[in-house]
Amino acid sequence: MQKIFIIGLPRTGTTSVCVAMLELGFHVAHTAYTDRSFIEAQVIADTPIFCDYQALDLAYPNAKFIYLARSLDNWLPSIKQLLARMHNNLIREDGGFNPIIKRCYKSIFSPYNLENINNDEFLALCYQQHKIAVDNYFQNRQSDFLSIDISKVHSYAQLLNFLELDTKASAEQGFKKLNVGGKVTAWKDIKNILKVDSTNKGRVTKLPYLN
Repeated sequence: MQKIFIIGLPRTGTTSVCVAMLELGFHVAHTAYTDRSFIEAQVIADTPIFCDYQALDLAYPNAKFIYLARSLDNWLPSIKQLLARMHNNLIREDGGFNPIIKRCYKSIFSPYNLENINNDEFLALCYQQHKIAVDNYFQNRQSDFLSIDISKVHSYAQLLNFLELDTKASAEQGFKKLNVGGKVTAWKDIKNILKVDSTNKGRVTKLPYLN
C-alpha cells in the first residue's frame, strides 16, 4: 500500500487535508502512534510525521509527501494558542502526553520552554527552519513531493493532480475550513468508516519505521 504523508507543522491545515483525503476514499490517520495505525492508514498526518519525514522516506520508498505552508501572520497566533494549551502536558514527567508527542514537539520547537513558545520570533524561526529542511530534503523530487497552501484557490486541484486522481467534479470544492478559532477537536467529530485510530485504546507502540 502506497503511503501519503502530510508533513506540514501543526496549525497549517492538516485536519482539512485529512478530511479531504477521507472524502477521496483514503484510509486516514490524523496522527499515528501505533504499528497498527501505520499498517492500516494510507494517509497519515501531524505527529509524528512532521518530525520524522526523513526516516519515513527511508522506510517507505514509494511514499508521497505533502508539505502544508501557511502565512506566518495566520500561523503564529494559532500555534501560540495551541502550544499554550498543550504546555503542561508536554513538560509533565509524571504523565501528560505520550512520549511520541513530547519528542516531536520538543524537537521542532527546540529549545522548548514557556518563554520561547510565547515568542513570535522564536516560533517563526522554528517554522522557517522546518520549511527549509523540508525543501532541501525533497529538492528535485516533484513526482513524490508537493507543497501547497490550502488557503490558495488552486491548492485542491494541485492535490488532485499530484495524486493523479481524475475527479474534476470535486476540484472546484476546495478544502473545508476546520479547527477555526482555536478549536482543535474537529477530527474527533468527523464520522467516517475510513478513519484510522491513532492509538490502541489510548496505548502507543514502538513505531515500525524506528525499529
